[in-house]
Amino acid sequence: MKLIGRGVYKNYLCSLKNKQIHNDISNRKKNIIVLLLGTLIAIGPFSIDTYLPAFKQIASDFNVETSAVGLTLTTYFIGIGIGQLAYGPLMDKYGRRKPLIAGLIIYIIMSLLCGLAWNLWSLAFFRFFMALGGCAGMVASKAVVRDYFDKDKVADVLSTLMLIMGVAPIIAPTVGGFIISSFHWEMVFFCLAAFASFMLFNVIYVLPESASPIKSTSLRPSKVAREYWSIYKNKDFFLFSTTRGFAIGALLAYVASAPFVFIEFFGLSEDLFGYIFGGNAAGLILGSQLNRLFLKRFTTFQITFTIAILMALLTAAVTLYSWLIQPQFWVIYPGLFIMLFFIGFQNPNVTALSLQPFNLQAGSASALVGAVSMIFGSIASTLVAQLLNDSIMPLLLIITTCSIAGGLAVVYYKIEYGHGYAFAKAYYHHPHRIKQRKEAA
Repeated sequence: MKLIGRGVYKNYLCSLKNKQIHNDISNRKKNIIVLLLGTLIAIGPFSIDTYLPAFKQIASDFNVETSAVGLTLTTYFIGIGIGQLAYGPLMDKYGRRKPLIAGLIIYIIMSLLCGLAWNLWSLAFFRFFMALGGCAGMVASKAVVRDYFDKDKVADVLSTLMLIMGVAPIIAPTVGGFIISSFHWEMVFFCLAAFASFMLFNVIYVLPESASPIKSTSLRPSKVAREYWSIYKNKDFFLFSTTRGFAIGALLAYVASAPFVFIEFFGLSEDLFGYIFGGNAAGLILGSQLNRLFLKRFTTFQITFTIAILMALLTAAVTLYSWLIQPQFWVIYPGLFIMLFFIGFQNPNVTALSLQPFNLQAGSASALVGAVSMIFGSIASTLVAQLLNDSIMPLLLIITTCSIAGGLAVVYYKIEYGHGYAFAKAYYHHPHRIKQRKEAA
C-alpha cells in the first residue's frame, strides 16, 4: 500500500509540474509549437508520397517491375506500425523530447542510406528503419497537443494538425516530380534528410519538454503486451479498429499502386501524375473537413454506418464496371476520388469510436489503433505489389474487399450492440437534438 501511495503521490507531483510548465508558455509560443508539430506530423506523408513519381526510375535502375517497388512502401508501413507501439511507453517514461530527437536522428541517417541503396532489397530494408525513426514525430505531435492544451481545445488543434497532414500528400508528389525532373531519384531522399535535419534543429532549440518523465512506466515487453491485449479484446475497439484497418488498407493499396495505375497503365507523365495524385488527396481533406460539419447534426456512429455502406457500394460498382467493360480513366479516377472522400469521413470517426471506451489507457489505445491500421495497410500494399501486372483489376478487387469487409464490421456492431440505452442516450444528448428541444420549448 505504501508503494502504491508513493507512486500516486509522484504522479500527482508530475502533474503539478506539468501544469506549471504549460502555464509558463505564452499563446504566441503555443502557436509556434503547433506549426512545428504540424511539420513533424507531415514527415510521414512526405516520406511516402515524395518518391512516388520516382518509382519508374527506381525500377529501371534496379532492373525490376515498377509494381515491385511497392515493397519499399510495405516495409515503411510495417516500420510505422511497430514504431508507434514502441514510442508510446518510451515517451511516457523519458518525456517527449528525448525519444523524438533520437527518432529524427535515426530518420536522417536512414534517409541518407536510402539514397545510397544498391538494390531494391537494401532500399526496402533502409525504408523500414527510416519509418521507425519518422513515426516518432507522428506520436510525439499528438502527445504534446494533449500535454499543452485544455481538453476543449485539443480537438481543434488536432484538426489543424490533420489539415496540415492532409495538405502534405498534395504538395509531396509535386515536389517529388520537380526533384525527379531536375535530378535522379536519390536526391529525393537527400532532400528528406535535409528537411528532417531542419526539424531536428527546431526540436532541440524551439520545442520545450511538455511532460515530466514518469520513471515508474514499465518497458517490460510482457507487461506492455498484456496492456495492449486487454485493449484489443474490447469489443468496441476490436470492431472499429478493424473497420479503420480496412479503410487504411484500401487507402494504402491505392497509394502503393498509384504510380503504376496512372503512369504505366493510363500513360500519364510524371508531372501530371503529381497533380492527379494531389487532386485525390484533396478529396481526403474535403471529406475530413465536411465531417466536422456533419458531426454537428448527426452522431459519429450514424455517419460511420452510412459512409461504410456507401463506400462498399461505390467500390463494388467501379470494380464490376471495369470487369464487365474495361478500366477507363474517366471511371477509375472519379471512383478513387470519391473513395478517398469517404475515407476522409471514416478515418477520424472510427478512430474516435475505437478510443471511446478508454480513459486512462487512451495513449496506449491510440498507439494500438495506429499499429493495427498499419498492419492492414502493409498486407494490402504487399498484395497489390505482388499481384499487379498488366491489369489494375487486382487493385480494384483489394479495395472492394476492404470496403465490404469494413462495412460488414460496422453492420455487425449495429446488429449486436447498436440497439439500446447507450445509443439512445448518445442520440438524446447530441447538441443538435438539444437545440431542437430548446427551440420547440
